[in-house]
Amino acid sequence: MRADGAITRPVALRALELLEVDTNGFDEADRRLLRAIIDKFGGGPVGLNSIAAAISEEKEAIEDIYEPFLIQIGFLDRTPRGRVATARAYDYFGMPVPDRESRLW
Repeated sequence: MRADGAITRPVALRALELLEVDTNGFDEADRRLLRAIIDKFGGGPVGLNSIAAAISEEKEAIEDIYEPFLIQIGFLDRTPRGRVATARAYDYFGMPVPDRESRLW
């Protein structure tokens, strides 16, 4: 509407900026999900119900909408014990990657 109906690269980039979608394709919900796993659950493993409660989101939305994309691009792993933020997720937020081998589960 602002560009007289012509979608150009600058118009598309501005639209993504207005929607707060970053260069990785993350919106606020993606960032909030990853930060919850990292900040509230020590990076995981954490169950889907716990994540859903922590970010006030339906578990089906997490499982069907957010999680597949985050797994596909390597920011989240689904393990038998729960969801785990990967080293790429920590790097994205500029945080040091914890040494999982030394942690007692």
